Amino acid sequence: MNQILIRGGHLIDPAAGIDAPRDLLLADGKVAAVDAPGKIKANGAEIIDGKGLVVAPGLVDIHVHLREPGQGYKETIATGTAAAAAGGFTTVCAMPNTVPVNDSPETTRWMQAPERGAAIRVFPIAAATRGSMGEALTEYGSLKAAGAVAVTDDGKPILGDGIMRAALTAAARANLPVIQHAEDTRLTGGCSMNAGVLAFRLGLRGMPTEAEAGLVERDIRLLAEVKDSRAHLHVAHLSTKAALDAVRRARRNGLRVTCEVAPHHFVLNEEAVDNYNTHAKMNPPLRSEQDRIAMIEGIIDGSVDCIATDHAPHAAHEKEQEFERAPNGITGLESALGLSIAFLHMGHKLPLSRVIALLASQPANVLGLKGRGTLAIGSMADAVIFDAGKEWTFKASESKSKSKNTPFDGWTLRGQVATTISEGRIVYRRA
Repeated sequence: MNQILIRGGHLIDPAAGIDAPRDLLLADGKVAAVDAPGKIKANGAEIIDGKGLVVAPGLVDIHVHLREPGQGYKETIATGTAAAAAGGFTTVCAMPNTVPVNDSPETTRWMQAPERGAAIRVFPIAAATRGSMGEALTEYGSLKAAGAVAVTDDGKPILGDGIMRAALTAAARANLPVIQHAEDTRLTGGCSMNAGVLAFRLGLRGMPTEAEAGLVERDIRLLAEVKDSRAHLHVAHLSTKAALDAVRRARRNGLRVTCEVAPHHFVLNEEAVDNYNTHAKMNPPLRSEQDRIAMIEGIIDGSVDCIATDHAPHAAHEKEQEFERAPNGITGLESALGLSIAFLHMGHKLPLSRVIALLASQPANVLGLKGRGTLAIGSMADAVIFDAGKEWTFKASESKSKSKNTPFDGWTLRGQVATTISEGRIVYRRA
Protein backbone atom coordinates (compact mmCIF):
# COMPACT_ATOMS: atom_id res chain seq x y z
CA MET A 1 0.00 0.00 0.00
CA ASN A 2 1.12 3.56 -0.75
CA GLN A 3 0.92 5.16 2.68
CA ILE A 4 1.71 8.58 4.13
CA LEU A 5 1.47 9.24 7.87
CA ILE A 6 1.32 12.91 8.88
CA ARG A 7 2.30 12.91 12.52
CA GLY A 8 2.19 15.58 15.21
CA GLY A 9 0.21 18.25 13.34
CA HIS A 10 -2.83 20.30 14.31
CA LEU A 11 -5.69 19.06 12.13
CA ILE A 12 -8.33 21.53 11.03
CA ASP A 13 -11.21 19.93 9.12
CA PRO A 14 -14.31 22.14 9.33
CA ALA A 15 -16.53 19.60 7.54
CA ALA A 16 -15.68 16.95 10.14
CA GLY A 17 -15.73 19.38 13.06
CA ILE A 18 -12.09 18.75 13.98
CA ASP A 19 -9.77 21.49 15.25
CA ALA A 20 -7.27 19.63 17.42
CA PRO A 21 -3.96 17.73 17.42
CA ARG A 22 -4.43 14.65 15.26
CA ASP A 23 -2.36 12.21 13.24
CA LEU A 24 -3.52 11.45 9.71
CA LEU A 25 -2.95 8.31 7.64
CA LEU A 26 -3.37 8.40 3.88
CA ALA A 27 -3.40 5.09 2.01
CA ASP A 28 -3.94 4.32 -1.66
CA GLY A 29 -5.32 7.76 -2.44
CA LYS A 30 -7.86 7.90 0.39
CA VAL A 31 -7.96 9.02 4.03
CA ALA A 32 -7.47 5.80 6.00
CA ALA A 33 -7.33 6.98 9.61
CA VAL A 34 -7.56 10.05 11.82
CA ASP A 35 -6.62 9.63 15.44
CA ALA A 36 -5.05 11.19 18.52
CA PRO A 37 -1.27 11.75 18.37
CA GLY A 38 0.70 8.50 18.52
CA LYS A 39 -2.31 6.19 18.09
CA ILE A 40 -1.87 5.29 14.41
CA LYS A 41 0.58 2.51 13.59
CA ALA A 42 1.57 2.25 9.94
CA ASN A 43 4.55 0.09 9.10
CA GLY A 44 6.28 1.16 5.93
CA ALA A 45 4.45 4.49 5.64
CA GLU A 46 6.29 7.62 4.62
CA ILE A 47 6.37 9.84 7.70
CA ILE A 48 5.78 13.59 7.47
CA ASP A 49 6.51 15.55 10.63
CA GLY A 50 3.65 17.99 11.21
CA LYS A 51 4.93 19.41 14.49
CA GLY A 52 4.04 23.10 14.74
CA LEU A 53 2.07 22.94 11.50
CA VAL A 54 -1.57 22.96 10.47
CA VAL A 55 -2.86 19.95 8.54
CA ALA A 56 -5.99 20.78 6.54
CA PRO A 57 -8.01 19.43 3.62
CA GLY A 58 -6.50 20.30 0.26
CA LEU A 59 -7.85 23.66 -0.89
CA VAL A 60 -10.49 23.80 -3.62
CA ASP A 61 -10.63 26.66 -6.16
CA ILE A 62 -13.82 26.70 -8.21
CA HIS A 63 -12.76 29.56 -10.49
CA VAL A 64 -9.49 29.38 -12.41
CA HIS A 65 -8.39 30.05 -15.97
CA LEU A 66 -5.83 27.49 -17.14
CA ARG A 67 -5.78 28.87 -20.72
CA GLU A 68 -5.63 25.47 -22.42
CA PRO A 69 -6.60 24.69 -25.06
CA GLY A 70 -5.38 27.50 -27.27
CA GLN A 71 -3.46 29.97 -25.11
CA GLY A 72 -0.53 27.99 -23.80
CA TYR A 73 1.74 31.02 -24.00
CA LYS A 74 -0.14 32.44 -20.97
CA GLU A 75 -0.52 29.24 -18.97
CA THR A 76 -0.87 25.50 -19.45
CA ILE A 77 -2.80 22.99 -17.41
CA ALA A 78 0.57 21.68 -16.22
CA THR A 79 1.95 25.06 -15.11
CA GLY A 80 -1.34 26.30 -13.68
CA THR A 81 -1.83 23.20 -11.56
CA ALA A 82 1.80 23.35 -10.40
CA ALA A 83 1.07 26.88 -9.15
CA ALA A 84 -2.10 25.58 -7.50
CA ALA A 85 -0.18 22.86 -5.69
CA ALA A 86 2.37 25.40 -4.45
CA GLY A 87 -0.56 27.42 -3.05
CA GLY A 88 -2.06 24.44 -1.21
CA PHE A 89 -4.79 23.65 -3.74
CA THR A 90 -5.54 20.05 -4.67
CA THR A 91 -8.64 20.68 -6.78
CA VAL A 92 -9.31 23.42 -9.34
CA CYS A 93 -12.28 24.03 -11.61
CA ALA A 94 -11.30 25.43 -15.00
CA MET A 95 -13.38 28.03 -16.81
CA PRO A 96 -14.39 27.48 -20.45
CA ASN A 97 -13.14 30.69 -22.10
CA THR A 98 -10.43 28.78 -23.94
CA VAL A 99 -9.65 28.66 -27.67
CA PRO A 100 -11.82 26.98 -28.77
CA VAL A 101 -14.39 27.56 -26.05
CA ASN A 102 -15.01 24.43 -23.99
CA ASP A 103 -18.56 23.82 -25.17
CA SER A 104 -18.24 20.13 -26.07
CA PRO A 105 -17.72 16.79 -24.32
CA GLU A 106 -14.60 16.28 -26.45
CA THR A 107 -12.89 19.42 -25.12
CA THR A 108 -14.07 18.66 -21.60
CA ARG A 109 -12.42 15.23 -21.78
CA TRP A 110 -9.30 16.67 -23.44
CA MET A 111 -8.74 18.98 -20.48
CA GLN A 112 -8.77 16.02 -18.09
CA ALA A 113 -6.54 13.71 -20.13
CA PRO A 114 -3.31 12.51 -18.46
CA GLU A 115 -1.36 14.02 -21.35
CA ARG A 116 -2.11 17.50 -20.00
CA GLY A 117 0.29 16.83 -17.12
CA ALA A 118 -1.93 18.17 -14.34
CA ALA A 119 -0.29 18.10 -10.91
CA ILE A 120 -3.67 18.03 -9.16
CA ARG A 121 -7.30 17.27 -10.03
CA VAL A 122 -8.90 19.48 -12.68
CA PHE A 123 -12.68 19.62 -13.04
CA PRO A 124 -13.76 21.49 -16.18
CA ILE A 125 -16.63 23.96 -16.11
CA ALA A 126 -18.28 23.94 -19.53
CA ALA A 127 -19.80 26.75 -21.53
CA ALA A 128 -23.48 27.40 -20.89
CA THR A 129 -24.07 28.42 -24.51
CA ARG A 130 -22.39 27.39 -27.74
CA GLY A 131 -19.19 29.35 -28.18
CA SER A 132 -20.26 31.35 -25.10
CA MET A 133 -22.21 33.52 -27.53
CA GLY A 134 -25.34 33.63 -25.36
CA GLU A 135 -27.65 32.29 -28.06
CA ALA A 136 -28.04 28.47 -28.01
CA LEU A 137 -27.61 26.16 -25.03
CA THR A 138 -24.94 23.49 -24.99
CA GLU A 139 -25.80 19.85 -24.17
CA TYR A 140 -25.67 19.90 -20.38
CA GLY A 141 -26.26 16.18 -19.87
CA SER A 142 -23.47 15.19 -22.25
CA LEU A 143 -21.10 17.74 -20.74
CA LYS A 144 -21.79 16.46 -17.24
CA ALA A 145 -21.21 12.88 -18.38
CA ALA A 146 -17.83 14.01 -19.77
CA GLY A 147 -16.84 15.48 -16.40
CA ALA A 148 -18.16 19.05 -16.31
CA VAL A 149 -19.24 20.18 -12.84
CA ALA A 150 -21.07 23.39 -13.79
CA VAL A 151 -21.91 25.59 -16.76
CA THR A 152 -21.04 29.23 -17.36
CA ASP A 153 -20.12 31.72 -20.04
CA ASP A 154 -17.65 33.30 -17.63
CA GLY A 155 -15.92 36.26 -19.19
CA LYS A 156 -19.20 36.95 -20.92
CA PRO A 157 -22.52 37.39 -19.12
CA ILE A 158 -25.69 35.67 -20.28
CA LEU A 159 -27.72 38.80 -21.00
CA GLY A 160 -30.91 37.53 -22.63
CA ASP A 161 -33.71 36.78 -20.18
CA GLY A 162 -34.99 33.89 -22.27
CA ILE A 163 -31.65 32.13 -22.66
CA MET A 164 -30.75 32.61 -18.98
CA ARG A 165 -34.11 31.18 -17.92
CA ALA A 166 -33.58 28.26 -20.28
CA ALA A 167 -30.07 27.71 -18.89
CA LEU A 168 -31.33 27.64 -15.30
CA THR A 169 -34.10 25.21 -16.28
CA ALA A 170 -31.86 22.85 -18.26
CA ALA A 171 -29.10 22.95 -15.65
CA ALA A 172 -31.60 22.09 -12.92
CA ARG A 173 -32.60 18.96 -14.86
CA ALA A 174 -28.92 18.00 -15.17
CA ASN A 175 -28.29 18.92 -11.52
CA LEU A 176 -25.59 21.43 -12.48
CA PRO A 177 -25.11 24.97 -11.13
CA VAL A 178 -25.22 27.92 -13.52
CA ILE A 179 -22.34 30.28 -12.77
CA GLN A 180 -22.92 33.84 -13.89
CA HIS A 181 -20.34 36.52 -14.65
CA ALA A 182 -22.59 39.30 -13.40
CA GLU A 183 -21.92 42.27 -15.64
CA ASP A 184 -24.48 44.10 -17.71
CA THR A 185 -22.16 44.90 -20.60
CA ARG A 186 -24.71 47.38 -21.94
CA LEU A 187 -23.52 49.61 -19.07
CA THR A 188 -19.80 48.83 -19.21
CA GLY A 189 -18.77 49.23 -22.85
CA GLY A 190 -15.34 50.88 -23.07
CA CYS A 191 -14.93 50.86 -19.29
CA SER A 192 -11.70 49.71 -17.67
CA MET A 193 -12.07 50.35 -13.91
CA ASN A 194 -14.64 51.12 -11.22
CA ALA A 195 -16.77 54.21 -11.72
CA GLY A 196 -15.95 56.99 -9.29
CA VAL A 197 -13.76 59.97 -8.47
CA LEU A 198 -10.52 58.09 -9.23
CA ALA A 199 -11.73 57.04 -12.69
CA PHE A 200 -12.64 60.65 -13.40
CA ARG A 201 -9.20 61.85 -12.27
CA LEU A 202 -7.43 59.23 -14.37
CA GLY A 203 -9.56 60.04 -17.39
CA LEU A 204 -10.90 56.47 -17.62
CA ARG A 205 -14.46 55.28 -18.18
CA GLY A 206 -15.79 53.54 -15.09
CA MET A 207 -18.02 50.50 -14.57
CA PRO A 208 -20.98 51.38 -12.35
CA THR A 209 -21.86 49.02 -9.51
CA GLU A 210 -25.34 48.78 -11.00
CA ALA A 211 -23.91 46.73 -13.88
CA GLU A 212 -23.15 43.92 -11.42
CA ALA A 213 -26.02 44.32 -8.98
CA GLY A 214 -28.64 44.76 -11.69
CA LEU A 215 -27.75 41.50 -13.41
CA VAL A 216 -27.65 39.61 -10.10
CA GLU A 217 -31.13 40.90 -9.31
CA ARG A 218 -32.32 39.90 -12.80
CA ASP A 219 -30.90 36.40 -12.42
CA ILE A 220 -32.52 35.97 -9.02
CA ARG A 221 -35.87 36.97 -10.49
CA LEU A 222 -35.46 34.39 -13.26
CA LEU A 223 -34.41 31.73 -10.75
CA ALA A 224 -37.65 32.35 -8.83
CA GLU A 225 -39.64 31.99 -12.05
CA VAL A 226 -38.10 28.58 -12.79
CA LYS A 227 -39.82 27.13 -9.72
CA ASP A 228 -37.48 24.13 -9.48
CA SER A 229 -35.76 23.43 -6.18
CA ARG A 230 -32.82 21.93 -8.05
CA ALA A 231 -32.11 25.21 -9.86
CA HIS A 232 -28.87 26.70 -8.55
CA LEU A 233 -27.44 30.11 -9.39
CA HIS A 234 -23.85 30.81 -8.40
CA VAL A 235 -22.54 34.37 -8.68
CA ALA A 236 -18.88 34.45 -9.68
CA HIS A 237 -16.34 36.94 -8.28
CA LEU A 238 -18.92 39.09 -6.49
CA SER A 239 -17.52 42.56 -5.80
CA THR A 240 -20.25 45.00 -4.75
CA LYS A 241 -22.29 45.54 -1.61
CA ALA A 242 -25.47 45.94 -3.64
CA ALA A 243 -25.02 42.55 -5.33
CA LEU A 244 -24.24 40.88 -2.00
CA ASP A 245 -27.40 42.38 -0.50
CA ALA A 246 -29.38 40.92 -3.40
CA VAL A 247 -27.91 37.47 -2.67
CA ARG A 248 -28.89 37.82 0.98
CA ARG A 249 -32.48 38.69 0.06
CA ALA A 250 -32.70 35.75 -2.35
CA ARG A 251 -31.63 33.34 0.35
CA ARG A 252 -34.14 34.73 2.80
CA ASN A 253 -36.75 33.96 0.13
CA GLY A 254 -35.59 30.34 -0.03
CA LEU A 255 -33.77 30.47 -3.37
CA ARG A 256 -30.65 28.44 -4.05
CA VAL A 257 -28.14 31.21 -4.66
CA THR A 258 -24.46 30.99 -3.76
CA CYS A 259 -21.56 33.36 -4.33
CA GLU A 260 -17.79 33.61 -4.19
CA VAL A 261 -15.39 36.47 -3.50
CA ALA A 262 -11.79 36.66 -4.73
CA PRO A 263 -8.96 37.66 -2.37
CA HIS A 264 -8.19 40.78 -4.40
CA HIS A 265 -11.70 42.07 -3.78
CA PHE A 266 -11.39 41.85 0.00
CA VAL A 267 -7.76 43.00 0.13
CA LEU A 268 -7.56 45.82 -2.44
CA ASN A 269 -9.73 48.74 -3.46
CA GLU A 270 -9.70 50.87 -6.61
CA GLU A 271 -6.75 52.94 -5.35
CA ALA A 272 -4.50 50.07 -6.45
CA VAL A 273 -5.00 51.06 -10.11
CA ASP A 274 -3.67 54.57 -9.50
CA ASN A 275 -0.75 55.37 -11.80
CA TYR A 276 -2.44 53.10 -14.34
CA ASN A 277 -1.20 49.88 -12.73
CA THR A 278 -2.26 47.16 -15.19
CA HIS A 279 -1.39 44.45 -12.64
CA ALA A 280 -4.41 45.68 -10.68
CA LYS A 281 -6.72 45.75 -13.70
CA MET A 282 -9.41 43.08 -13.58
CA ASN A 283 -13.06 42.40 -14.23
CA PRO A 284 -15.01 42.92 -12.07
CA PRO A 285 -12.77 45.85 -11.26
CA LEU A 286 -11.39 46.69 -7.85
CA ARG A 287 -14.17 48.64 -6.18
CA SER A 288 -14.60 51.35 -3.56
CA GLU A 289 -13.40 50.95 0.00
CA GLN A 290 -17.05 50.63 1.05
CA ASP A 291 -17.49 47.65 -1.27
CA ARG A 292 -14.23 46.07 -0.07
CA ILE A 293 -15.39 46.29 3.53
CA ALA A 294 -18.76 44.84 2.52
CA MET A 295 -17.00 41.78 1.07
CA ILE A 296 -15.21 41.22 4.37
CA GLU A 297 -18.47 41.65 6.29
CA GLY A 298 -20.15 39.14 3.98
CA ILE A 299 -17.37 36.64 4.58
CA ILE A 300 -17.57 37.10 8.34
CA ASP A 301 -21.37 36.84 8.57
CA GLY A 302 -21.55 33.80 6.27
CA SER A 303 -23.24 35.47 3.31
CA VAL A 304 -20.24 34.63 1.11
CA ASP A 305 -20.02 30.89 0.45
CA CYS A 306 -16.42 30.61 -0.58
CA ILE A 307 -13.20 32.24 -1.66
CA ALA A 308 -12.12 31.66 -5.28
CA THR A 309 -9.06 33.12 -6.94
CA ASP A 310 -10.22 33.86 -10.50
CA HIS A 311 -6.62 32.99 -11.41
CA ALA A 312 -6.22 34.75 -14.78
CA PRO A 313 -2.68 34.58 -16.19
CA HIS A 314 -1.52 36.86 -19.01
CA ALA A 315 1.80 37.17 -20.80
CA ALA A 316 4.04 40.08 -19.80
CA HIS A 317 3.72 41.84 -23.15
CA GLU A 318 -0.08 41.87 -22.81
CA LYS A 319 -0.01 43.69 -19.48
CA GLU A 320 2.81 46.04 -20.52
CA GLN A 321 0.68 48.39 -22.58
CA GLU A 322 -1.79 51.24 -22.09
CA PHE A 323 -4.20 50.64 -19.22
CA GLU A 324 -7.30 50.60 -21.39
CA ARG A 325 -5.73 48.13 -23.84
CA ALA A 326 -4.29 45.73 -21.26
CA PRO A 327 -6.34 42.58 -20.56
CA ASN A 328 -8.21 42.08 -17.30
CA GLY A 329 -7.05 39.61 -14.70
CA ILE A 330 -4.34 38.61 -12.24
CA THR A 331 -2.79 35.37 -11.06
CA GLY A 332 -3.89 34.21 -7.62
CA LEU A 333 -3.32 30.55 -6.81
CA GLU A 334 -0.08 30.97 -4.85
CA SER A 335 -1.13 34.02 -2.83
CA ALA A 336 -4.74 33.15 -1.87
CA LEU A 337 -4.04 31.26 1.36
CA GLY A 338 -1.42 33.77 2.53
CA LEU A 339 -3.71 36.72 1.83
CA SER A 340 -6.69 35.04 3.50
CA ILE A 341 -4.76 34.27 6.66
CA ALA A 342 -3.12 37.70 6.77
CA PHE A 343 -6.26 39.75 6.16
CA LEU A 344 -9.12 37.60 7.45
CA HIS A 345 -7.56 35.54 10.25
CA MET A 346 -4.91 37.96 11.51
CA GLY A 347 -6.55 41.21 10.42
CA HIS A 348 -10.19 40.49 11.22
CA LYS A 349 -9.89 37.65 13.74
CA LEU A 350 -11.81 35.19 11.58
CA PRO A 351 -11.09 31.76 13.07
CA LEU A 352 -8.61 29.75 11.03
CA SER A 353 -11.21 26.99 10.74
CA ARG A 354 -13.52 29.44 8.95
CA VAL A 355 -10.74 30.43 6.56
CA ILE A 356 -10.15 26.76 5.75
CA ALA A 357 -13.88 26.21 5.26
CA LEU A 358 -14.05 29.10 2.79
CA LEU A 359 -11.11 27.68 0.83
CA ALA A 360 -11.87 23.95 1.05
CA SER A 361 -15.13 22.42 2.30
CA GLN A 362 -17.50 25.18 1.21
CA PRO A 363 -16.32 25.52 -2.41
CA ALA A 364 -16.45 21.73 -2.68
CA ASN A 365 -20.04 21.82 -1.43
CA VAL A 366 -21.04 24.60 -3.84
CA LEU A 367 -20.16 22.43 -6.85
CA GLY A 368 -20.97 19.06 -5.27
CA LEU A 369 -17.40 17.76 -5.36
CA LYS A 370 -17.88 14.73 -3.13
CA GLY A 371 -14.90 13.50 -1.18
CA ARG A 372 -13.09 16.82 -1.61
CA GLY A 373 -12.54 19.60 0.92
CA THR A 374 -12.55 17.23 3.90
CA LEU A 375 -10.28 14.71 5.59
CA ALA A 376 -13.06 12.43 6.79
CA ILE A 377 -12.19 8.75 6.56
CA GLY A 378 -12.81 7.48 3.04
CA SER A 379 -12.49 10.89 1.39
CA MET A 380 -9.79 11.72 -1.15
CA ALA A 381 -6.26 11.90 0.24
CA ASP A 382 -6.03 15.64 -0.46
CA ALA A 383 -4.19 17.60 2.21
CA VAL A 384 -2.21 20.77 2.72
CA ILE A 385 0.32 21.24 5.51
CA PHE A 386 1.26 24.81 6.36
CA ASP A 387 2.76 27.04 9.02
CA ALA A 388 -0.11 29.34 9.94
CA GLY A 389 2.05 31.88 11.75
CA LYS A 390 4.91 32.01 9.27
CA GLU A 391 5.53 35.34 7.57
CA TRP A 392 6.86 35.03 4.04
CA THR A 393 7.34 37.20 0.99
CA PHE A 394 5.45 36.40 -2.18
CA LYS A 395 7.79 36.80 -5.15
CA ALA A 396 6.22 36.69 -8.59
CA SER A 397 9.57 35.74 -10.13
CA GLU A 398 9.48 32.48 -8.17
CA SER A 399 5.91 31.60 -9.16
CA LYS A 400 5.20 28.19 -10.71
CA SER A 401 2.75 29.93 -13.04
CA LYS A 402 3.88 30.78 -16.53
CA SER A 403 2.62 34.34 -15.99
CA LYS A 404 3.59 36.87 -13.32
CA ASN A 405 0.74 39.40 -13.52
CA THR A 406 0.00 40.05 -9.86
CA PRO A 407 -0.37 43.19 -7.73
CA PHE A 408 0.95 41.26 -4.71
CA ASP A 409 4.58 40.89 -5.80
CA GLY A 410 6.81 41.59 -2.78
CA TRP A 411 3.96 41.50 -0.26
CA THR A 412 4.47 39.94 3.17
CA LEU A 413 1.87 37.22 3.70
CA ARG A 414 1.05 34.83 6.54
CA GLY A 415 0.73 31.06 6.40
CA GLN A 416 3.38 29.34 4.30
CA VAL A 417 2.63 26.04 2.56
CA ALA A 418 5.09 23.27 3.43
CA THR A 419 3.58 20.26 1.65
CA THR A 420 0.62 19.60 -0.64
CA ILE A 421 -0.71 16.08 -1.18
CA SER A 422 -3.18 15.33 -3.99
CA GLU A 423 -4.93 11.95 -4.06
CA GLY A 424 -2.14 10.46 -1.99
CA ARG A 425 0.74 11.92 -4.04
CA ILE A 426 3.08 14.59 -2.73
CA VAL A 427 2.75 17.25 -5.44
CA TYR A 428 4.55 20.12 -3.71
CA ARG A 429 7.16 20.27 -1.00
CA ARG A 430 8.78 23.55 -0.04
CA ALA A 431 12.53 23.30 -0.38
